This record gives sequence, structure tokens and C-alpha cells, in this order.
Amino acid sequence: MRQAEVNILTQGLKTLRAQTLEAFADYQRAGKLRVPIEEAFNPPLWELGHIAWFQEYWVTRNQQRSDGVLQDIHHPRLPSVIASADTWYDSATVKHDSRWSLPLLQTTDCLAFLQKTLDMTLGSLEKELEGSPALYFYWLALQHEAMHLEASAYMAQALEIPFEATWAHAPQARRSDRRQTITNMQHFQAVQWSMGTDWQTLTGQSFCFDNEVGQRDTALEAFSIALRPVTWAEYFNFIRATGHRLPLYVRKKSIVAPPSSSPTALPYEIKTFGTWQPLNPAACAMHISWDDAQAYCTWAGCRLPTEAEWDMAARTQDAFEWGEVWEWTADNFEPFEGFRTHPYVEYSAPWFGSRKVLRGAAWVTHPYLRNVHYRNFFTPERRDIYAGFRVCAA
Repeated sequence: MRQAEVNILTQGLKTLRAQTLEAFADYQRAGKLRVPIEEAFNPPLWELGHIAWFQEYWVTRNQQRSDGVLQDIHHPRLPSVIASADTWYDSATVKHDSRWSLPLLQTTDCLAFLQKTLDMTLGSLEKELEGSPALYFYWLALQHEAMHLEASAYMAQALEIPFEATWAHAPQARRSDRRQTITNMQHFQAVQWSMGTDWQTLTGQSFCFDNEVGQRDTALEAFSIALRPVTWAEYFNFIRATGHRLPLYVRKKSIVAPPSSSPTALPYEIKTFGTWQPLNPAACAMHISWDDAQAYCTWAGCRLPTEAEWDMAARTQDAFEWGEVWEWTADNFEPFEGFRTHPYVEYSAPWFGSRKVLRGAAWVTHPYLRNVHYRNFFTPERRDIYAGFRVCAA
């Protein structure tokens, strides 16, 4: 999707919108259009209105979209089809806790706003030329909606909503025959490694996020890194040995089967969208905070990989498995040298220095968003996201 042509972007926007509406329908069926005021939540109707507003703001209201990422970010926008849209749905200016008290569009009107803005976007996209710098903003709207779709899964998990993530990736690591040892590691010799994208190479056929722009050259010392993330079996060895807290959404079974019934079974279960399910010992441990991961490493005598180590292994080793959980790295979220903000200036720059970098993707990450170069970032205490970790030898 990062090299999408007009017809691929068109189909992608349609597909993603259908999945957004399916996710919203799950909230409707569960009677969860009103949610508690919490930092990790947003009112579902605000979420829908924000998705519509974002797409309209960056595409059809954007009078300089033909300039791509080089546009004047302060140029005046055309008016929204909803008079109060900017005061309701602009996440950069609308304070989080105020979103519960705003006179937002109700369901019918909000869905009409979504449809109207999508129709306008697709009509505009039909007129774009292949390779136009303007395609960046259609891509940005697509990626933004994919992020909010994943966030809807986080919130459904927290609210115990029966939720069908129709776009979700079936994790390979859920197979019962997966190896459960930490010994499957890849050794790398010392090397100079570079991350980042040259600003000058960005075109209407090559997309990235602004935090990927620039360059970071790192002199990597020799290291060994696990070829897949830590499993539940490994993580519960740590919990049993240390008494460390259980991950979020995990509990000990009230009735434990006799040991002879399954030598690999764990006496724990995980709640997934409101339903308790047995833990697969071979699956990746998830809902792990950065602090939890650090505690595991201290106990196991290993360490988290740096972002550069993760990046090198993922980009050079076919056996490197990623995609079931977001993976914490040791690094703070910082710009690469030569960083320049893209027009959506609120995306990266406000969060530099206050977040940790996660790489990879989670099983609920949309296929349109999955990319080996993608840099995710969260505060280290977050456990509600589908995050785990892999280790490097100390």
C-alpha cells in the first residue's frame, strides 16, 4: 500500500470504510456508544466523526494537496460540509475529556457525514494523475483510518465487547507445534547500519510517515537476537519464579486440569473481546508493558533489542518472525537526523522523547498499515495495546 496506484487506493479506501462500519456495528449491538471517560478511550461517535473530518480536511478541503508534503501547512482550508466539524473533531485542538460533552452528530447524521466525505474523496481521487504528489494525502487518510480501526479493537477488548476484527491477521505463532525455547537466536557480526528515508526520494508513488524521514547511522556491535517474540510459556516461567503481576486480561483458571491431561497446558486463560479462552503456551505473550518486559529481561539475563538491531534483523533475515504483537525496543521515540515534519505536524513531533519505540505489527493491525519500516510509539506503562517483546543476549 506504500506504493499504491489510484485504483488500489480507491479500492483500499472502500474496503477500509466497510470494515470501520462493521466495527462500529459491533459497538452498536453491544449498546456501547457511551463509554467511560478514560485516556485510552474516545466516544465511538466522536471516532467516526473524526475519521470523516480527517479525510475531508486533508483531501477535499486541502487546496494545496497537489504540492504534496511540501505544501504550506497554514494555507486556508475550504469549509467542511458540517459547519462545526473543526470545533468537534480536530484532535489537535479538541481536548480529550471534552469529547464526551460536545453536541456531536448522532448516529444517522454521523454515518451520513462518513459517506459524504468518502464519496467526495473518491470523486477527487478519480481525477488525480498517477505519481501526483497529491496522492500522499489519500494514502495518509487511508493509514489514519487503519490506525483508528486498530484502536477500536483495543477499546472493544477493554470494554469486553463481542468484537469481530474482520481484517485481523491470523498469527502463525498460535500453532501448537511452535518451539517454546529461547535458544532460537540469530547472531550478527558488528556492522554499520542505517535507518531512515531520504526526503528527496519521496514522490507520489513512494509514501512514508515523517518519523521515518531522515537518517540514523548506527555502529552496531556484534549481537544475538531471538527470531521470534517471547511466548506465554516463557513469560509464565518468569511469573512463577518472581511473582510478577499477571498481564492485563489474564487470570488463573478456577479449575485446573490434572497435569497428565496436557504437559504443555498453562493454568491460565485470557479474555478476548469478553470471552475467556485458554492460553496457548506457544503464542506470543501480549498486553505486556515496557516495564514488564524490562523486568523479564533482568530475571532472564537478557535485554531488549535496540531499534536498530530489530530493524537490521527484520530486514535481513527471512526467519525473523514478526506480526503477532507490537514489540517494545529499548529506544526512546526520537527523530532521525534530518527529520522534517510532514503537513500533519501533530503526528510525530509532539511525542518525541516521551514514548518508547515499538516495531513490527500486532494481529489486529490492518494489513494496509503493516510495514517493516513502521515506527509505533507508546508510553512505557501501556498494557492495553497488543504489545509483547523479543530479547537479545546480554
